[in-house]
Amino acid sequence: MSNQAFKPYVPAEQSMKEISFKAILLGIIMAIILGAANAYLGLLVGMTVAATFPAAVIAMAVLKIFKGNILEENLARTTGAVGEALAAGAIFTIPAFLMTGVWEKFDLIKSSLLMLIGGILGVLFIILVRRTLVEDAELPFPESVACAEMVKAGQKGGSNAAYMFWAMGLGGLIEFFTSNNGIRLIKPYINSVFNIPGLSKVRYLNEDNVEVFPPQGTPPDQIAQIKGRMFVESPAANAAMTGVGYIIGPKLAALTFSGGVLGWLFLMPFMLFIYGDNLGDVVAQVTALNPDWTWTDMAASAYNALIKPIAVGAMLVGAFFTLFKMRKSLITGIGRSIKDVKKTRSGGDVETLRTDKDLPFTTIVISILALIIPMVVLYHIFTHNIGSALVSAVVMVIMGLLFAAVAGYLVGIIGSSSNPISGLTLTTLLIAALMMVLMGQRGNEGIAAVLGVAAVVCCIAGVAGDMIQDWKVGHILGGTPWRMQIGGMIGVVAAALTLTFSLQLLHNTMGIGSNDLPAPQAGLMATMAKGIVGGEMAWPLVIAGMLLAIVLILIGSPSPMLIAVGMYLPFRATACIFFGGVLKHFLDRRVGNKNPTGKGKEIVENIGLLIASGLIAGQALLGITTAAIKGLNISMPESLDNPWFGLVIFFILGFILIYFPYKKFVQSGEYEKESDLKEV
Repeated sequence: MSNQAFKPYVPAEQSMKEISFKAILLGIIMAIILGAANAYLGLLVGMTVAATFPAAVIAMAVLKIFKGNILEENLARTTGAVGEALAAGAIFTIPAFLMTGVWEKFDLIKSSLLMLIGGILGVLFIILVRRTLVEDAELPFPESVACAEMVKAGQKGGSNAAYMFWAMGLGGLIEFFTSNNGIRLIKPYINSVFNIPGLSKVRYLNEDNVEVFPPQGTPPDQIAQIKGRMFVESPAANAAMTGVGYIIGPKLAALTFSGGVLGWLFLMPFMLFIYGDNLGDVVAQVTALNPDWTWTDMAASAYNALIKPIAVGAMLVGAFFTLFKMRKSLITGIGRSIKDVKKTRSGGDVETLRTDKDLPFTTIVISILALIIPMVVLYHIFTHNIGSALVSAVVMVIMGLLFAAVAGYLVGIIGSSSNPISGLTLTTLLIAALMMVLMGQRGNEGIAAVLGVAAVVCCIAGVAGDMIQDWKVGHILGGTPWRMQIGGMIGVVAAALTLTFSLQLLHNTMGIGSNDLPAPQAGLMATMAKGIVGGEMAWPLVIAGMLLAIVLILIGSPSPMLIAVGMYLPFRATACIFFGGVLKHFLDRRVGNKNPTGKGKEIVENIGLLIASGLIAGQALLGITTAAIKGLNISMPESLDNPWFGLVIFFILGFILIYFPYKKFVQSGEYEKESDLKEV
């Protein structure tokens, strides 16, 4: 896309206020809030949702009150959206320090430093290839174009921000009445291990008449024969997970759910049948056995010990398969990045157009070199070995620069929501782990260094992908690149200095790595780092998972990675994501029957996306709030905790995610008219 052919919404010759106090302040607030909300969501379901759309809607709604212009809205969105990207990089890696036992609690200074340097490097690295990427006519930038069109429509008075804001309220309300940290009026799911009639002998009941796993020393004739039992769990009545399923669509939601079915409904019965009364011995080998555990607790613990390692192996192969499928794009992106850096360095001509000005190349290079120094110091603190620290820093810089360019290129093709940063990070982790082993760096020191390298690169890839998406929106609207780049750095600083508090709060109140916050990507990183460096990996089960992923690839599965993530998550989570995907499928078919125009489809997509994003943001924000209340030792009133009330939540979520997008579509008239078409 050449500058001669392309005309931005705000002409390059027009001077308009961009960096203002209200735009920066709003951007900082959004970076903090959206970062915390996506940290919660990512730990819950292993996915984050691109914040470009929610940030754009909020910026338009708020700055309209304060008479902000379109470029101030653009800067606020760019500053605010980066909080989600940094959160994605952080939650995939930082919790692994806890899950490996390297840290007993989050180290505030080290965590913030890893996120801060990773985020700033992500901005600096992607500046080097910004012009090539945003001006490339062959890169569609689907999410950027959609966001730019939404902002343009908002300038004409067509903002639909109200849908997002009331959906946020509903999502928060559902969280308040279903969360353990709120007033739990509703238990959001039902789960149990039940007997198949005729195949169980005796039940062991405790003093409360609850069936539990028998304590050691219980006579054999009082122990239930658990062969023939089944584990059953209902979908969770959960606004955020339903919104995730709606956004990713029926195909990806079904793939994720298939992993849950494979793990919980196929492998789990095998485990219950094969181990029988010895299930407690198996679990006791990997965790402290609580004599008051119910059969459901026992089954969940056994699943963590025996089936999750299989999921880890499948995720490992799935991540590399994803990168392999994108190999042509990766190679092309790397080649373009190298050429563009050379051209930027050697070119003496400085563009005079406002819409072409980046931060000075010399400033960028000096800043990158300056940021390497504190990373060498931090890696030395981790390893207590200067050689290992230097090697870690070199791996970090090379992989960070490479994967920043790769992430930017992939976002230009598929959007930031599909940015495969977990696969890129896993590649970095494996290289760093092998380097530590070769250098004889074992134990917690080696694990810490490996996770430190992976954390920085993950933040780089996440932030680079988000920035190039937002800068493409700014390119279309007529924003000034160097001002957006400053805004991105401000957003990174705001999010990096606050995210650790959110993570610590969630860990203290819900437990990262527990069923409440499974943190699948962090679990994968922890398993791989500890397994390779510490020699503690359950290799037979991991290899079985790798072979399972190969089978999925051979039969043509489009995403072994998603299936593996589905195996890792609780069944109630994948089932709820599937519920959201089913709602989207039903709406698409209903709209499709009316022969919609292209604009009609866009209306449905935008309204549905805003409602789903609002549900996610509302639940996540109130989840953080109720966690803070619990952290202050404020007790909520006890309530019914009735799981059957969850059916009402399913009905409400299904209704609003179908009715309102469809109603807006019908009111727009963007379809082929039929005499029998009735208003909703």
